[in-house]
Amino acid sequence: MAKVSILGAGAWGTAIAILLGNNGHEVTLWSALESEVKLLNEERELKDKLPGAKLPESVAVCGELEEACRDKELLVFAVASPFVRNTAKIARPFIKENQIVVNVAKGIEESTLNTLTDILKEELNHADIAVLSGPSHAEEVSRGIPTTCVVGAETKASAYFIQDVFMSERFRVYTSPDVVGIELGGSIKNVIALAAGIADGLGFGDNTKAALMTRGIAEISRLGLAMGGKMETFAGLSGVGDLIVTCTSKHSRNRNAGFLIGQGYTMEKAMEEVNQVVEGVFSAKATLALAKKYNVEMPIVEQVNLVLFENKSAKEAVSDLLLRDKRREYSELTWLE
Repeated sequence: MAKVSILGAGAWGTAIAILLGNNGHEVTLWSALESEVKLLNEERELKDKLPGAKLPESVAVCGELEEACRDKELLVFAVASPFVRNTAKIARPFIKENQIVVNVAKGIEESTLNTLTDILKEELNHADIAVLSGPSHAEEVSRGIPTTCVVGAETKASAYFIQDVFMSERFRVYTSPDVVGIELGGSIKNVIALAAGIADGLGFGDNTKAALMTRGIAEISRLGLAMGGKMETFAGLSGVGDLIVTCTSKHSRNRNAGFLIGQGYTMEKAMEEVNQVVEGVFSAKATLALAKKYNVEMPIVEQVNLVLFENKSAKEAVSDLLLRDKRREYSELTWLE
């Protein structure tokens, strides 16, 4: 049994609290919102996001960050990506030397182009930072539906410890040293999921979505390899796996926001309707900036940015993708003659 605190009591943080509580760990769930702490303590359920999924009685819910961070074997950062840096700054005085911290949020910071683990390494440079990612909707994890993820860490010891904490008969965890690849796969797939949702909203079919997903993973891989990630990661759970579930699931906030945009909603109206943080919107500009920095072609990401921020019509964006110059699928493959 481990002493674990989860920072962030949204859908994903609460689902992890349920998972780890059922695993027999001593779990504290922290929220910055007093109303959320009160609701979870009284109802033991996040009714608006995870109806019917009850917190185990063993999970303590608190609003004091110092209480949540002190004397813990594992800290789980589950706050939404726009709030990771500020939460880390505030938490820093309460976090011990070599504290194992695992990030479970997904995103890229627009102002610095940092991944979330990069941010945590900057703000908590005395801690041991890792990442957990993969196809894992909170709605399903909270109900005990079989799920598989991958944990990336700089040392085997940290990866194996986190694996042991999270592993259960319903939640399988693999390990990897490729932290940057896991982070990029988990972040950029949200941008591709917006494109898949837009295609659905326009009334296009499975052929269109399959094309967007396949070419989307090609874009993610190109940038990821340029930044030091490994191809095996992009072909794995935090790459193809997470892309599939985020582009196709009814639970996907990014796909759902894209669908509304395809139906004619503005980006702002779509986010308001989804009523959760749509990570792909926050990562889109940063991903495009990284593509330019590393001189990597990412046409889907480029068109998503034009739709989100330049008022380009979704239908025109899809047409422009299809009418690009002819080319080979993979330039590395050559004919014998």
